[in-house]
Amino acid sequence: MAAQIRLHELSFVPFLHADQIQQRVAEMGREIDAHYHDKQPVFLGVLNGSVIFLADLIRACAIPSEMAFIRLRSYAGTQSTGEIKEILGLDIDLENRHVIIVEDIVDSGRTMAHLLQEIATMHPASVAVATLLLKPEMLEFSLDLQYIGFSIPPKFVVGYGLDYNGLGRELPAIYQLETPNPAE
Repeated sequence: MAAQIRLHELSFVPFLHADQIQQRVAEMGREIDAHYHDKQPVFLGVLNGSVIFLADLIRACAIPSEMAFIRLRSYAGTQSTGEIKEILGLDIDLENRHVIIVEDIVDSGRTMAHLLQEIATMHPASVAVATLLLKPEMLEFSLDLQYIGFSIPPKFVVGYGLDYNGLGRELPAIYQLETPNPAE
């Protein structure tokens, strides 16, 4: 993993190594297998950030499953806008289905709370959330998140699907925004 990367005008430093991520994703896959061993869930990926995590997570599971996507947006640059914009709707019937929402990161929880409300109107048999990253200090909504990869501090991160203005999603590791040294 590079010591530091630059995306647009910002510098990022290593935070989670690729092997740490892959190990945790494999563990999450085993947890999901144990819970859904007699079911055929639908993994619902939140685009664009969840794509890499979802691909690895679904391959880490041995259970039969389906995959679908929805696209929501609540970020501009490094900050949440506080507004959720649904860009691409769901094209699969979730009634009486076991749904696992797959998200790259939950910080304020606003997007996930909105999505959970919308999914509930579709009458699924069950709904669970698998998020790679959680920023517990940033949560503004009470959420029941069943599968959490890593709890992280409230710093902006990129890599493994997460981006900064379109760049960084392809990185196999996760980097956090470099903060200036106060002594400088």
